Amino acid sequence: MKSHILTEKHQLGLGGVAIGTAFEALTDGEAYEVLQKAWDLGIRYYDTSPWYGLTKSERRFGNFLHGQNREEFIFSTKVGRLFVEVPENEVPPTMWKAPLNYDFEHNYTADAIKRSIEDSLERSCLDYIDIVYVHDLSEDQVGDRYPYFLKQARAGAFKVLSELRDQGVIKAWGMGVNKIEPILDCIESSDPDICLSATQYSILEHEDAVDRLLPAVKKAGVKLVSGAGYNSGFINGRPRYNYKDVIPKGMTEKRDKINEIAKKYNTNVVHAALHFVLASDEFAAIIPGSSRPEQVQDNVNALNEKIHTDFWKELKSEGLIYEKAQTPD
Repeated sequence: MKSHILTEKHQLGLGGVAIGTAFEALTDGEAYEVLQKAWDLGIRYYDTSPWYGLTKSERRFGNFLHGQNREEFIFSTKVGRLFVEVPENEVPPTMWKAPLNYDFEHNYTADAIKRSIEDSLERSCLDYIDIVYVHDLSEDQVGDRYPYFLKQARAGAFKVLSELRDQGVIKAWGMGVNKIEPILDCIESSDPDICLSATQYSILEHEDAVDRLLPAVKKAGVKLVSGAGYNSGFINGRPRYNYKDVIPKGMTEKRDKINEIAKKYNTNVVHAALHFVLASDEFAAIIPGSSRPEQVQDNVNALNEKIHTDFWKELKSEGLIYEKAQTPD
């Protein structure tokens, strides 16, 4: 049986997408207010990536965390892209509102993974990284080059990360992806510990994950972290769904119906969404991003809230959540 690095005190973490300026051009000061609030409220799991803001998020997390007791927190970042500094007029168009001046390439070879980890340690000013996720090795990010990069990762990233774990350089590794298939492919050919699954499991959309992903990771002894339990802000009322501007048909009505029922039980759809993810035995943590300290506070409030079991029964009876999905009751 694998021992797992994330314990009950890490079940609510802080994700780094918003701090990387995904949705608005957060200043350094605003980012540090969010990080300080998370620390003050007892959050001790922090996840970022060099991709977020083209290294900006990773630097911001590191600048804050390297002043804290390193034994007190879990830090995860990602590999799979290498970054090179470029003039401002050569920065590629990306989703980031205020990125740093870097270009990048996907690379999952062993040498690239080692270099990526070294670069992350330098940027973050930390002595070690607890969890390394192989980032965006999925068709939604690399398109029809997925088979090529998967082969590259099997010979490179997967092997070298297992070696680094066995040597004690890192504590755990896995996939950090928006799709189910890459996690299944990784489990089939390697021995990951924990995978970050974004956009695959939320109170609004989870049927495929319940049927295919959760049984596979349970059998392999692999834990999951939820990277988009609020569907990248849609559950919070933002006009986007899983990082895209197109809202799938029926999702607005589904969200509003769940929220309407939630009000009867003195809660709301956001708090319910957090509890729904953590109710699954396979999910060790949820890491919502925050661009304001108040959002961090609300996530902590949600974690500490008790939601009546009849709420979950009503959602199932109304067909709003999958009958096979685990709920807090």
